[in-house]
Amino acid sequence: MAMAEIGKKIKTLRTKVGISQLKLAELMGISRPAISQLENSRRRVSAAELDRLAEIFNVSVNSLLDREKEPEVILQDRPKERIYQAVIRINVPQKNLEKFKEVLLYILNKVGSKPNIGETVIYKLLYFVDFDFYEKYEEQLVGATYIKNHYGPTPTEFNKIVESMTDSEIVRVKSKYFDFPQTKYLPLRKPDLSKLKANEIEVIDNVLNKLSDMNASQISDHSHNDVPWLTTEDGEVIEYESVFYRTAPYSVREYE
Repeated sequence: MAMAEIGKKIKTLRTKVGISQLKLAELMGISRPAISQLENSRRRVSAAELDRLAEIFNVSVNSLLDREKEPEVILQDRPKERIYQAVIRINVPQKNLEKFKEVLLYILNKVGSKPNIGETVIYKLLYFVDFDFYEKYEEQLVGATYIKNHYGPTPTEFNKIVESMTDSEIVRVKSKYFDFPQTKYLPLRKPDLSKLKANEIEVIDNVLNKLSDMNASQISDHSHNDVPWLTTEDGEVIEYESVFYRTAPYSVREYE
């Protein structure tokens, strides 16, 4: 693969995982300018650096060199078993896809018009909805896959699902919040409440009442003190089972 293509692949993976050049540089043990040079094809990547990049992004060296198909999120037409082949390769069964859409639409109809509710805040609201529900009922609500990155838990399926909803169910709006760029999502329809159970709506409402007034920085900092995030390595999938070790400020369940 040409050096330019490798640089482009590194930037694409870094962006999808949601980490900065500085964070990637820290993980690799090199300088931030060196990462910039790699991504802009002004510096060759060594074999050792390829191995480390593959480890960070949880993909094979062959994938980095474009010798195999790039990992992706797949939206299935019918239910199949979810498999984890890489950080950004996840099969989304139809039932999970439908639940994800209705939960997202419910959140957007409730709080999407608030000036602080941009993409980063939505990521964290979805995380707390999913993990609070799992802790309380020991079953998944949306069951999205969350990756630990510098900005907090990130739902890997989000971008792919939003693409399938754009212009028909939601609209993406670029704006600013206190001079910071912000991506907002506004709903074009109401959620189908027949697809949400009463206990699911209760958990969603509790999360929104508690966290929806936070800005991106505040809710990211809040997520960084939750045990599931604390006990996960950078770039790795956050395991749902870790909710049972939460501390009092985050736990939503009474334990004997």
